[in-house]
Amino acid sequence: MTSAISWVDRSLLRAVRRIADPVHVQVAAPGMSSPAPRQSPEAPTIWVDNRRTLAALLLNPEVSFGDAYSEGRLDIVGDIISVLETLFESTSRVSGWNLRLVSAWLQWIQSNSLDGSHKNIHHHYDLPTDFYKLWLDRQMLYTCAYFPDRTATLEEAQRAKLDLVCQKLWLQPGETVAEAGCGWGALSLYMAKHYGVRVKAFNISHEQIVFARARAKDQGLTSQVEFIEEDYRNIRGHFDAFVSLGMVEHVGAEHYSRLGGVIHGAIGDSGRGLLHFIGRNYPQPFSVWIRKRVFPGAYAPALREAMQMLEPSDFSVLDVENLRPHYAKTLECWLQRFERSYESVAQRFGSDFARMWRLYLAGSIAAFNVGALQLFQIVFAGRKCRGIPWTRNHLGKETAERQQQDQPWIHAMP
Repeated sequence: MTSAISWVDRSLLRAVRRIADPVHVQVAAPGMSSPAPRQSPEAPTIWVDNRRTLAALLLNPEVSFGDAYSEGRLDIVGDIISVLETLFESTSRVSGWNLRLVSAWLQWIQSNSLDGSHKNIHHHYDLPTDFYKLWLDRQMLYTCAYFPDRTATLEEAQRAKLDLVCQKLWLQPGETVAEAGCGWGALSLYMAKHYGVRVKAFNISHEQIVFARARAKDQGLTSQVEFIEEDYRNIRGHFDAFVSLGMVEHVGAEHYSRLGGVIHGAIGDSGRGLLHFIGRNYPQPFSVWIRKRVFPGAYAPALREAMQMLEPSDFSVLDVENLRPHYAKTLECWLQRFERSYESVAQRFGSDFARMWRLYLAGSIAAFNVGALQLFQIVFAGRKCRGIPWTRNHLGKETAERQQQDQPWIHAMP
């Protein structure tokens, strides 16, 4: 102990340390910097600045931890990802009635209704595109990449992901594809350019649609790709294939049957589809802090919950793959690039925003590393679908050739 502090502060600190002690994380506060009993001085340390923060950590650990770190009232000495990985181990001990109550309240006020989805998506995806350009790859893909080997760059891995998706859908020239939640348009443009299909892509983020339309015009693909600023529930028309990367997380479990009906309306009994989404091993609420501050309305389903989208329409599941380690590596690439641009982000959006996003990215890496989150790709088809590949030999055959062809376009992008 370096100086005297009040018995209240000492009691609060002891209580917080009891939460952290089993996962070997040291908690310290001004005036009490020595390690707690049974902890090594080399243990990672969380510094808490005052009594209010200590009390908040006891009442609502997850949300208070995220807010305190974002606002600079709490800091981490040591590797932030390692610390967050160890803290995930204590989740079951600190979740209680207050966390469940807040989670239920958020589910109500962040409903993914037509109006609610617009508000939720606007909060996250309608940030200035220049912010995402600082740390995403050059094609602006904000979903899990696929690393053919551990030495692949983020750009190579994202192109490999696009090709993997197209091959899993076994796209053929002249076919039509509906994409729900198209981001900044990379997949739609890739499908049209390299597989000769026609795409209608739906998204309710205005910023992303404007960017995607400009890219389609620049690449001379406006006759093949139409970007539509519309909710997935309003998809109309008949298509050979349906695809969605990273949108299921924004649908909400209560709307899964509706999404399944939309998919069936788009591809009927003869089409095929692919869903790529963050998931869980079993149903549980999504992070309250992330839903409050970063991703309103988010929910990551377990596989059996995802089946609510497919079973009522008698879709056959053809392939399920878990790319969890690939998402951890994707996030590591994003965080490295984010850190290189940290000062620019802080100057433009403020230090609280920059610290919040650092914690969000680092926490996501930790969640995938320890298995708290999964990344599923499900391939499915209608019961009358014909021409399903006999084996998986078609996967990966032409990826290298297409990536090589794509290089000039990638390097020409701003």
